[in-house]
Amino acid sequence: MSVSTAAADQSACRDTSGALPVLGRDVLVPLVTGGEVTYAALDYAASAPALQRVWDDVAAYAPYYGSVHRGAGYLSQLSTELFENARHAVAEFLGCRDGDQVVFTRSTTDSLNLLAAALPAECEVFVFETEHHASLLPWREARVTYLDAPHTPEEAVRALERALADRDPYGLALVCVTGASNVTGELWPVRELAAAAHSHGARIVLDAAQLAPHHPVSVRELDVDWVAFSGHKLYAPFGSGVLAGRGDWLQDAEPYLAGGGASRKVARRADGGVDVEWHTTAARHEAGSPNVIGAYAIASACKALTEAGFDTLVAREQQLVSAVRAGLAEVPEVRVLSLFGDDAPRVGVLSFVVDGWNSSHFAAALSAEYGIGVRDGLFCAHPLVRTLLGTEPQTQGECGAPEAAPGEKSLNAIRVSFGAGTPDEHVERFVRAVKELVRDGAKWNYRTEDGRCVPDTSA
Repeated sequence: MSVSTAAADQSACRDTSGALPVLGRDVLVPLVTGGEVTYAALDYAASAPALQRVWDDVAAYAPYYGSVHRGAGYLSQLSTELFENARHAVAEFLGCRDGDQVVFTRSTTDSLNLLAAALPAECEVFVFETEHHASLLPWREARVTYLDAPHTPEEAVRALERALADRDPYGLALVCVTGASNVTGELWPVRELAAAAHSHGARIVLDAAQLAPHHPVSVRELDVDWVAFSGHKLYAPFGSGVLAGRGDWLQDAEPYLAGGGASRKVARRADGGVDVEWHTTAARHEAGSPNVIGAYAIASACKALTEAGFDTLVAREQQLVSAVRAGLAEVPEVRVLSLFGDDAPRVGVLSFVVDGWNSSHFAAALSAEYGIGVRDGLFCAHPLVRTLLGTEPQTQGECGAPEAAPGEKSLNAIRVSFGAGTPDEHVERFVRAVKELVRDGAKWNYRTEDGRCVPDTSA
């Protein structure tokens, strides 16, 4: 069975700057100062726009939509085949080993909560305070050791080795680490951390939410036990995610959700109770009707990125990173945040503060006056951002008033992020806008509404 798709050769669909076609690339947005401009989506770290290729594939499949693992009809059989083929495509994309399982979830957060629920009793978890909340918070039922923010990749490895050396050598342990920071974009030494974990009898799960869209990720080559990522950051924003890796802890755990699809056999007992035989495959943790469109979209994105060539994508993205860094370096009032130093390798994610500016005010002005979408705040990584800013938890300052005077510590940061679908013009406009705002100030008045800075249109 097959679905006729509208997928085209990626190389033939790139724009003149080498960006891959994404939805929304031609959307016009109003400027508060008058007129319209093409929207510059520079918040990829939150949600990347869908690749046109992914949208076309999903649109081609939509008329054939049917129940998965349920029906005898043609569309049900077709949907089941597409769903399982998507699992194989993701396994290939991630370089999974024989015996690894690919479980479809709702997101990275859902994936890591699933793994947390599957931890064996008395398993100890080791996690750096620099993690996104998705990988910092799920381990509530476990004994957790939080490691301080390292200042170099080598320090991260040494800190983990010291912490693991102090644990019970006969107990179970899991290390959770990001592949690329959602705040600084810096690459973490995943292979070295995996080697340290395994040398001390621990397992390791990789949060690849910010890594997989920018770099190839191989479970086998990195030697991690599990990897988690989200479709909405991988150019397939349809509410689906992945947890892939070793099957033993997943097979031994209670199903993440109890219900149809997770159960192989259910029977009433003589005493009135119910006996359940659960699946031992990935289906054990995929109860209910699965998100076949989300899974198919992820598989399509995996294929599209592979066919586009990660070497080419990485090289172009690094040109964009260099352009942003060089532009921001020309503005003395701007400080780019970093754990590992200015020269540390990173993906297309940078956070910064501007002396004398409220970060929400600056981000609002970028949007309202230049049509540029970035993010401001603490980026669901509060301990890391506060460490980088050197601040304690505080209330966001009022819009229009500086959250910190020049030379003082900022309360929040601004994040710009981009990827395979970002045209050169968007990055150039961003750099130009930062320089103009710092030099000339905002052209419009802003006020606080529901905790956010917005243009004041009351006059």
